[in-house]
Amino acid sequence: MADQYDLLVIGAGPGGYVAAIRGAQLGMKVAIVEREHMAGICSNWGCIPTKALLRSAEIYGHMGHAKDYGLTAEKFGFDLDGIVKRSRAIAAQMNNGVQFLMKKNKVDIIWGEATITGPGEVKVSPTGKKIVEPQGPVPKNALGEGTYKAKNIIIATGARPRVLPGIEPDGDRIWTYFEALKPATMPKSLVVMGSGAIGIEFASFYRSLGAEVTVIELLPQILPVEDAEISALARKRFEKRGIRIITDAKVAKVEKTKDGIVAHVETKDGKIQQIAGDKLISAVGVQCNIEGLGLETIGVKTERGAIVIDAYGKTNVNGIWAIGDVAGPPMLAHKAEHEAVIAVEKIAGLDVHGLDKAKVPGCTYCEPQVASVGLTEAKAKEAGREIKVGRFPFVGNGKAIALGEPDGLVKTIFDARTGELLGAHMIGAEVTELIQGFVVAMNLETTEEELIHTVFPHPTLSETMKESVLDAYGRALNI
Repeated sequence: MADQYDLLVIGAGPGGYVAAIRGAQLGMKVAIVEREHMAGICSNWGCIPTKALLRSAEIYGHMGHAKDYGLTAEKFGFDLDGIVKRSRAIAAQMNNGVQFLMKKNKVDIIWGEATITGPGEVKVSPTGKKIVEPQGPVPKNALGEGTYKAKNIIIATGARPRVLPGIEPDGDRIWTYFEALKPATMPKSLVVMGSGAIGIEFASFYRSLGAEVTVIELLPQILPVEDAEISALARKRFEKRGIRIITDAKVAKVEKTKDGIVAHVETKDGKIQQIAGDKLISAVGVQCNIEGLGLETIGVKTERGAIVIDAYGKTNVNGIWAIGDVAGPPMLAHKAEHEAVIAVEKIAGLDVHGLDKAKVPGCTYCEPQVASVGLTEAKAKEAGREIKVGRFPFVGNGKAIALGEPDGLVKTIFDARTGELLGAHMIGAEVTELIQGFVVAMNLETTEEELIHTVFPHPTLSETMKESVLDAYGRALNI
């Protein structure tokens, strides 16, 4: 039958389209259902377009410090419309790229809203859903509404911005990341509610272009999932850049005024202060897209708003799998992609390893960048581990000094008894590229001795990584 598949994937984001490709590689007949745009939030409204904005801000910042490099750059400025157009063009390129990959791998695209109506059965209805703008045309030769059957179904529907009651985004003065990605005009001032990766990246971008930025965080530290020492260094750098940060505080309400908004911020001691801005960016997390899928009908278990899965992506219902954000944290594109491969290979009967979430790296592309993997120092101690901690500052690294980027730190945490690398935490230039070295080391169960005997090239920023390992064992050479 034309509508009978070995694998049907719901959602064409980074997890979904990778699952479809891997299934096709393994000889499966595969279809993917999408209701809004190929490549998902990550490529259209998240990971990729935000990095395009941040790259523009980074270059603009370098232009402002041209004199420090013996260069001159006079009468320079920025074209906000041009910055946004470049970002959107890159998003469109990614969108088209995923369409090409589906065609290359002979994956059928089904355009519409999917509901699982029974074991191995998906009903696809027309969708009127669009987020902010239609991201490219409906793929040519896409299938449409109807009932489709599949031996296995993978749910990869992702997540959307969390909305707080009374502070609902309106697309005008209260923004989510959708509106923050394509501003029509440059706000002179803004309030960012939430200091996770999304909030901090937008705070960094807008501050780089001259906006007055205030960040409000409910918890005691910004970037709450990061090691406390790295978080404190990041806060110091952000405040040096002129970003105002208020922690242990919440936005109790937002009042809309003629010229913008006034955020009523309640601090831990119960005091209220009013902070005015042109816009407010709500970045208080995301919630899983589990509605309308028919999960209740077929009995798929959910917990805290996410689909419950095992280490291979399998739900409690045979033939139903879930990956990525919809299956809970960490809500990261690379985690979704890895889960996709694991789930499909498990379906194919291959011998696969389940996902170890402790070895999933996290990256924040602000200025300065922050990256980490594994246990923080506090978590290692809470787990009862006797640890050795190494630190190495960028100021001791020749490449960092030559780049004009001497502010940074690499921190490593080892099990004192076995030499196991428990965690690595970094802040500074290009650490989002460096962190993978530690991820590989952890996956290979590398010890401190093996890292110490590894030759790192000179001059590179990566030398800070080895020096941090050396420092944990009292052997640092350049500090």
